Amino acid sequence: MVNFSLGGLIKIFYTWNLRVAILLSLSIQTVLLLFAPFRKGTGHKLITLFIWLAYLLAHWSATYCVGVISENQSYTAVYAGNIELLALWPSFLLLHLGGSDTITSFGLEDNELWLRHLLGYVFQAVAAVYIFFMVLPNDSVSIPTILLFIAGTIKYVERTRALYLGSLDKFRDSMLKKPDSKVEAKVSAQRLHSGYSLDYLEVVHFAYLYFNLFKGFIVDLIFSFNEREQSRAFFDKLSPEDALRIIEVQLNFIYGVLHTKIRVMHSVFGCIFRFISFGSIVAALSYFYFAVDKYRFVGIDVGITYTLFLGAIAQDVVALFMLVFSDWTFVALGNHKNVSRLGEIKSSIAATLRWCLVLKNPQWQECHAQHSHRGIKHEVLATPFLFRRWSGSVSGHSLIRYWLKARPSRVHKVKSCLHLACENIIHYLGIDQLIQNKKTAIYDFIHNHGIGRIILNIANITNKAVQFLHISKIISLLGFITMKLIDLLGLADIVDKIRINASLSHQPLTKELWVFIFEEIKRKARFAAHDAEANKRICSAKGEGTLQELGTEGDDLVKLMSYSADVSYDESLLLWHIATQLLYYTTEEVADEKTYNAREFSKMLSDYMLYLLVLKPTVMNSVASIAKIRLQDTSAEAERLFKEKSIKPKEVKKACESILNMDASIELPQDVKEDKTKSVLFDGRMLAKELEKLEEEKKWDLVSKVWVELLSSAAASQCSVRTHAQQVSIGGELITFVWVLMTHFGHGGQFHISNGRRRAEKN
Repeated sequence: MVNFSLGGLIKIFYTWNLRVAILLSLSIQTVLLLFAPFRKGTGHKLITLFIWLAYLLAHWSATYCVGVISENQSYTAVYAGNIELLALWPSFLLLHLGGSDTITSFGLEDNELWLRHLLGYVFQAVAAVYIFFMVLPNDSVSIPTILLFIAGTIKYVERTRALYLGSLDKFRDSMLKKPDSKVEAKVSAQRLHSGYSLDYLEVVHFAYLYFNLFKGFIVDLIFSFNEREQSRAFFDKLSPEDALRIIEVQLNFIYGVLHTKIRVMHSVFGCIFRFISFGSIVAALSYFYFAVDKYRFVGIDVGITYTLFLGAIAQDVVALFMLVFSDWTFVALGNHKNVSRLGEIKSSIAATLRWCLVLKNPQWQECHAQHSHRGIKHEVLATPFLFRRWSGSVSGHSLIRYWLKARPSRVHKVKSCLHLACENIIHYLGIDQLIQNKKTAIYDFIHNHGIGRIILNIANITNKAVQFLHISKIISLLGFITMKLIDLLGLADIVDKIRINASLSHQPLTKELWVFIFEEIKRKARFAAHDAEANKRICSAKGEGTLQELGTEGDDLVKLMSYSADVSYDESLLLWHIATQLLYYTTEEVADEKTYNAREFSKMLSDYMLYLLVLKPTVMNSVASIAKIRLQDTSAEAERLFKEKSIKPKEVKKACESILNMDASIELPQDVKEDKTKSVLFDGRMLAKELEKLEEEKKWDLVSKVWVELLSSAAASQCSVRTHAQQVSIGGELITFVWVLMTHFGHGGQFHISNGRRRAEKN
């Protein structure tokens, strides 16, 4: 019978806490090895939180176990007969503290703490040696302990080395000491021609070349005129799809260098020491199995020891498998210039393993636009979750829908591979037809027996009862009391953030949108090829560049300039967002596909930019503070207006029409508005009214190009390079892809525009 007294519980704790903790440590390392790579393929907060907790618990659990074993006086009675195994387990914990190959740091800040990690190893190693000499009464398990200690030391040094190489100071020093001499890509543009599509190995090859060429951007280095021209010439001849594929792989290389052991492992010394580490673990297991008398140990502790051995070996085997099929391996194998026998063998191996690259290649799925009555189709990014290099998602936040508590709208509904497979199986087995027949039979039964009329009568009676009892007023009163309590407890910001997250939309990136962004950036790159001032204007434009291109003197478009050129970036973004929302929800579906696409691009980019401003303040760090004040005042103004107009929740179109048709005489004078409020609701309405004067096609063409300009400006000027680098580990963002694309086209302040200048560090 189990003793649940205080003394019994303490005995249970002392008996099992170390055993449970050391198995927990092994389990956490397994979780990190298998699931850490998924964080670059999704921005889902629950997955990120799960990996973050595992990352924190990994160090805590291993350190806790070492501390418990060090206090061996408390465990002499509990582990009587098993004391020798206590000297073996700390070496396993060194292996765990060395971490898995797939995650060395959770954020960039962790890399800067590489010295603290090294000191941590010293203390853990001293503790392990202390336990070895103080606990071990004889030498029966000394050889496995020493072998595991060697393996654990190698793993710990690997992680510390990876953190050191991933620190920004070391990154900068490596770029300054050894400029990249691999300029093979300068001839690559010569063999590209219109319609040429890169194969999978070429994508990885060129992505690695440009990763090496431009990785100095992460630490704010300036690059030469020749490097800029080399990149421009290459990307100018690429198709938009190939450019996306290269940028995907390029950002994955950045992720690997900053957050994994890949740079350490893909070196001669890394491979040698990993072989020594793995061999030491196998040798220790063999010695323990054949040479150690295990009958004098408690059976459960022997089982735990075997579990630790097999777990360590399995983790190394899985890590080796991941290493073999990583992009870095294909880079090492895919040297196209090597015509030796060894080169032919490497190329043959790469060709054999290329199926792995096929799985990770961006996959597009054709989908009908849900709000289109003309059968317009788009190709959306639908790479399976297990093989994603980034999330492939474009999140969005609509102010109008948020104010009205309306559900987020979706343009495309993407079906997963599992969903499609199930649909095919159901159709093949005829289950779908059977379900349809049953539905028809049920509907006929309800219609023929008057059940529908009964349900309608019950609904009418319920509605009258609700009105008689004033239940709606009671619910409104409860809602009012709840909001007052939330304000009183200081939880308003938390509740508001929950509301915002619930109202977010998550759309897959469409090929049409990416092609549109690519062509716009490419077109502007030609205008600013050798003009430093034009390049600077493109990187800081807030829509005025597009207005100058499309507008002429005396044209209505000139009036729109004040909504871009004469205001700050955050105000321009909010003005164009409100105007886009008002036009989108009050305009019926357009006739031709080009205008329809421009309308959808405008809405998607408008929602995405507001999402960055509200939910990603670090991305818009330079304008996030004042933008928050503008948003609060604008929201208060809108809520007051909707209350006056008695607009019910979810009446999106009616709300937009009421704003557009509002009597202009109630607007406040500009000087009064500047003193009392930062609201941009009425100015956004005026912008929408000006845009309404344009022809439908010209209007949406203008608005969509303005949003690409705002996105480009944010990518190049508003978002820091460090912030871009942080995005690769949390699912990636479209703005980071735009930043890399602009970099390859020579936009930004990190290039010398004139010839004859060499690489230098940015002041």
